[in-house]
Amino acid sequence: MRELLFMEPVFKESIWGGDRLGKEYNYDIPSNHTGECWAISAHPNGDCTIKNGTYAGHKLSEVYKEHRELFGNVPGDKFPLLVKIIDAKEDLSIQVHPDDYYAKTHEHGSLGKTECWYILDCDDNGSIVVGHHANDKKELTQMINEHRWKELINVRKIQKDDFFQITPGTVHAIKAGTLILETQQSSDITYRLYDYDRLQNGKKRDLHIKQSIDVITCPYIDEIAATKEIEDSTYKVKELVTCQFYSVHKVDIFGKALFHLEQPFQLVSVIEGNGFIDSYSIKKGDHFIIPSTYDTYTMNGNMQLIVSSL
Repeated sequence: MRELLFMEPVFKESIWGGDRLGKEYNYDIPSNHTGECWAISAHPNGDCTIKNGTYAGHKLSEVYKEHRELFGNVPGDKFPLLVKIIDAKEDLSIQVHPDDYYAKTHEHGSLGKTECWYILDCDDNGSIVVGHHANDKKELTQMINEHRWKELINVRKIQKDDFFQITPGTVHAIKAGTLILETQQSSDITYRLYDYDRLQNGKKRDLHIKQSIDVITCPYIDEIAATKEIEDSTYKVKELVTCQFYSVHKVDIFGKALFHLEQPFQLVSVIEGNGFIDSYSIKKGDHFIIPSTYDTYTMNGNMQLIVSSL
């Protein structure tokens, strides 16, 4: 089958979300408090519908289960990756994710959550939380119990086009005014460590202090993603990260370029511009899968893409 699989995103409202997903990408968002676009997902909490071709109207989870040949016959009963765009109008909670072992043991067999962030846009003097300042679990527990949040968390300045790998056990939070594209394991397990004592429907949101202390890595060690670049006259490919769960690349197209699918499949998000992949017209805000049956393809136009794969 030589067809691309275009996704119909799933949107999530949140107390910290805004309206940029509608303004920036012309999505039909449910409200002005829309925090997340689950752009390519087969997770049960947000299973995308395929928009075109042979499988139009089918859920991605269904196609993955019944037509594994489109995905290189990769092992595993769950579609392994999830791509989101996140609009943080307000600060997200300070949080941490478990690894596969902890999630499988404590969260009914779920995958853990390794994720990474590409900064699509941010406010001037924007920042995020990545890491903490506790030396060991004893100090971590004491700082948490004493609510010494400013002393504990590590705030980092950011700018557009920055990239961060967030491994399980890393304390992190997206802060207000930030728009990111996230590639992650297909998991929805988050342990909320601190939420600024804000209210939702008159109540504070649940925290997960025990689980957070269990999984936070001490001391925090900054993970620097090594990058490689390939540049030609009509394209540039920058490797952002390669880990055991995914590889993520930023691809700039400024002309006509030929590519060969070397992975079981690719997840593609158009983050700027427009153009074509073979005869398919694509534009900013489109998300699609290049299946293993597709092989060689040509991209033509002026556009920026984030491409994720196993």
